[in-house]
Amino acid sequence: MTAKTAKDNKAPGFARHPGYEIRFEPCAKRLRVVFGGETLADTTAVRLLHETRHLPIYYFPRDDVRMELLTRTDHGSYCPFKGKAGYWTVAAGGETAENAVWSYQAPYDEVAGIKDYLAFYWNKMDHWYEEDEEVFVHARDPYVRVDVLDSARPLRVVLGGETVAETRRARFLLETGLPVRYYIPRADVRADLLLPSETETACPYKGTARYRHVQVGDRVFEDIVWTYADPLPESLRIKDYLCFFGEKVDAVVLDGEAVPKPKTKWS
Repeated sequence: MTAKTAKDNKAPGFARHPGYEIRFEPCAKRLRVVFGGETLADTTAVRLLHETRHLPIYYFPRDDVRMELLTRTDHGSYCPFKGKAGYWTVAAGGETAENAVWSYQAPYDEVAGIKDYLAFYWNKMDHWYEEDEEVFVHARDPYVRVDVLDSARPLRVVLGGETVAETRRARFLLETGLPVRYYIPRADVRADLLLPSETETACPYKGTARYRHVQVGDRVFEDIVWTYADPLPESLRIKDYLCFFGEKVDAVVLDGEAVPKPKTKWS
């Protein structure tokens, strides 16, 4: 369903934000949520809520949630597009997650379909499973695609005034909504400039990334390059390749021309 902007809209805010969209779509996957060693929700009737400027969120039918493990609290929140949300604390296996579950019991008419569905804060739960595969970070978005393409075009990365990587064997990773990322074979990166880092990040489409600092002269550029040592199956072709933040290097030069610097939250 899509949020409307009709004159009789009962949800304040829609008329002021005509570009805002909410979709509440069925999902064919079996979903499970685990906390404290207990399965809190297990369903084949999950729905995925897509909302402008937000990550997708799984909503579970109340009948498929272990409500006996949830306790309603006085906490609440308000969304100008969906209405007032009530919250529950989860207690299972000797563990407690406060206000970890929410639901819109009286949503605005335009999003009435979310009534009697509950959502869980992803990072407050222990495990999430799509079918029998554990999923990390956030729900996978069916509208996101990741492509990895080989390229023989000459590619060079300049940092601190020096060429720190140069290759004709790059793999271009194209991910919906993000700038192209240029993954470079380890042998084509100046290994003598790399320093260890403890930083890790996770992606539901690629896996766990581990970072490196780069030292050029007296300057250290922290966490400016990353690699996936054990990527997820759909991104296996970037295994052990290195990628530099195009936003933070001096230049990424492709075919002899500097690639325009992307503007992202990492800029």
